[in-house]
Amino acid sequence: MDIFDGKTLLITGGTGSFGHAVARRFLKTGIKEIRILSRDEKKQDDMRKEFSSSKLKFYIGDVRDYPSIENAFKGVDYVFHAAALKQVPSCEFYPMEAVKTNVIGSDNVISACVNHGVKKAVFLSTDKAAYPINAMGITKALMEKNVIARSRQLLDGETVLCLTRYGNVMASRGSVIPLFCDQLAAGKPLTITNPDMTRFMMNLDEAVDLVIFAFIHGEQGDLFVQKAPAATIDTLAKAVIELKGGKGDIEYIGTRHGEKKYETLVTAEEMVRAIDMGDYFRILADNRDLNYDKYFTTGSKAVEEALPYTSESTNRLDVEGMKDMLKKLSLFGGKVQA
Repeated sequence: MDIFDGKTLLITGGTGSFGHAVARRFLKTGIKEIRILSRDEKKQDDMRKEFSSSKLKFYIGDVRDYPSIENAFKGVDYVFHAAALKQVPSCEFYPMEAVKTNVIGSDNVISACVNHGVKKAVFLSTDKAAYPINAMGITKALMEKNVIARSRQLLDGETVLCLTRYGNVMASRGSVIPLFCDQLAAGKPLTITNPDMTRFMMNLDEAVDLVIFAFIHGEQGDLFVQKAPAATIDTLAKAVIELKGGKGDIEYIGTRHGEKKYETLVTAEEMVRAIDMGDYFRILADNRDLNYDKYFTTGSKAVEEALPYTSESTNRLDVEGMKDMLKKLSLFGGKVQA
């Protein structure tokens, strides 16, 4: 973490779960300043009171509106871009709003980084961007494509743009785990969409670790993924019930708009060029030149084949394994904040 000593870090969408986790981690270091850029003054005020640190600075702005965010980037060394519309159903109902935030907004952040000499920016994406079927995933996939496309255009010494992609962050804002806990506390059945659905599982500390790993190792256009275990939603619900000591019933309500049965963190096409770095995959940008003639006239070598990295193919947690992961969360008496 010494690399951040004396530096200024900006987090877009910084009042969310990820921003809180970064603040908790980084305020203990020699970092000079953490700037929180978001459009919600109430959440900013809550965060200001929670941390009460002179290193934390707050900027009101909306990534959709370039002039409103530009001043926040002046003098910034590094950027973590977390601002996004992340709820699958709301993006399904309002896809153009997802485009404005997730695509145009992220492009505005790239422009602000380049225009103000930011050294490196890490853009946070989601497993729903791999083989996307819903508006949220499609807009995040386009964000990824744009980050890589713009990274190709940058010169040596200009902003390094790289990406992370991760699955469900347990107990973060919008996670089903707090909902399950509330339903148990109210004596209501736990509502499950499809018991056989599988999802990758990671906690907020691991999400921050992934972004730091990408920051340290990332070069232009790189995408980083953490190897994560997965569990069925049924297993997750049973683990919550057992840990909370409840006798909750489970009610199956059917798949919601835009949901997949399982998620993909690395596509088959990406696995061909992925580098195994132990706990992480590094997916190099596809930097083939844009000479289309070779693909339509002269041809090219056959595409190599590989298997995708999905929540069906990764290590599968049973109820006891899921309980062990949940015990690390503050909701269940652990040290990892929800």
